[in-house]
Amino acid sequence: MEALERAAYLLERALSPTAKVKAFRRAAEVVSGLGPGELERLAAAGRVTELAGVGPSTGGVVDDAVAGRPSAYLDRLEEETAVPIGEGGALRDALLGDCHLHSTWSDGGASITEMAEAAQALGHEWLVLSDHSPRMSVARGLTPERMVAQHAEIAEVNEAMAPFRVLRGMEVDINEDGSLDFPDELLAQLDVVVASPHIKLGMERPAMTRRLVLAVANPNVDVLGHCTGRKVGWGGSRPRPPASFDAEVVFAACQRFGVAVEVNCRPERQDPPDELLALALEWGCDLAVDTDAHAPGQLEWQAYGCDRLARLGIGPERVLNARNAEDVLAHLAQRSSG
Repeated sequence: MEALERAAYLLERALSPTAKVKAFRRAAEVVSGLGPGELERLAAAGRVTELAGVGPSTGGVVDDAVAGRPSAYLDRLEEETAVPIGEGGALRDALLGDCHLHSTWSDGGASITEMAEAAQALGHEWLVLSDHSPRMSVARGLTPERMVAQHAEIAEVNEAMAPFRVLRGMEVDINEDGSLDFPDELLAQLDVVVASPHIKLGMERPAMTRRLVLAVANPNVDVLGHCTGRKVGWGGSRPRPPASFDAEVVFAACQRFGVAVEVNCRPERQDPPDELLALALEWGCDLAVDTDAHAPGQLEWQAYGCDRLARLGIGPERVLNARNAEDVLAHLAQRSSG
């Protein structure tokens, strides 16, 4: 089971197709349901692939694990999917949390506990669970009722994993008119709100500028997520051009209202582009180096954003998630009250 779960983790890290990841997780479930000694007997007879949901790749990993020998498949995945830690290594070591990630409550592939355990294993002290708001129906965005249920589960996870802490958050959609896709009185109950544009990214430049400025002016917003919405075509994903807006005006608004600009570390996003990231820094904006992870293996992607900041000479003093959870909450409370 450990070998199969590790393979799934590594495939997630490489942004492999969901079906491939699910095949390894399904195989792990099948193996876990076998009786004592049954797997060993099947492996000895060369019949592991006769199990429902176990194919040549998953079966090969199982056979190697049962035999206690190194897995060539796993070794190759470890090497090919490794996230390089370059000049941003010191900054990555200073990060204590991640402000933007998803779970199975919306379009993520793992439970809150699984995401928290993976974050803790990477050295984090906290994370913000920021599942989608209702407008992202394709991503099973949270309704107000489901948000209440999610908060109950977060409380259980926090009790079980203390002192590690899951902060209550949401990635809320920025509507075309700059309003937010969730009631203000409910957003006010959250610890951290990431506001992101997801649709209608081709709006005219003045309209897009107004849209983003109005969003960051909302006192419930703490982080402006992947502001251009671009995709760069990494890993075979389809490229998407960035939204056009007056970045000077938007980042001036972020600085004025104390909203952090997200450095989205997903390798297919790398948002904002370098020239806009430099501009946000010129305006004195705080930053949030976030993975936007939808699976445990993707939590390692923070290294990509840290390398970008290191090349710009930026250290942890400008980064929101280089603080502990209490300091983050105190900072955001002071900002919103001011």
